[in-house]
Amino acid sequence: MRIALAAIAFALVTSGSNAHPSHQASAASANALASSARPAAQVVDRFHEALRRGDTQTAQSLLANGALIFEEGSVESGKAEYAAHHLGVDAAFSKAVPATVARRAGEASGNTAWIATEGRVTGIYGGKAIDRVTTETMVLRRLGTGWKIVHIHWSSGARP
Repeated sequence: MRIALAAIAFALVTSGSNAHPSHQASAASANALASSARPAAQVVDRFHEALRRGDTQTAQSLLANGALIFEEGSVESGKAEYAAHHLGVDAAFSKAVPATVARRAGEASGNTAWIATEGRVTGIYGGKAIDRVTTETMVLRRLGTGWKIVHIHWSSGARP
């Protein structure tokens, strides 16, 4: 199931889509995100806002129980494992190092959506200067009354 979910995410992202500037850009440019994906993109934004506030409880509430998180070569299987290992560190990092979104793409079909984001983080964390380009893919599933994150894939690299 986890491998299948990752393969689906890869297929969706590589299938092609219009990218656009973030929600910080003008409303006209934000319309490039498929309208079907906007509610899922709002969940992604709420997840990041919760991390920036250090609100790990809200961040966890936006994850499906079996969410699979890939981050810089490691894997966490489920929101409980993520909460026990990296959630607190991710929240502290997000609070300390501002992130900007350069482009975002996404689509939704039925009960599945994907949101792919490119950005940059710059600031100081742990006494060290941070300046990295970032990529993120989130796969969401409509469960009950709303969207839940079922897969996150984060990657970053030194800014060229």
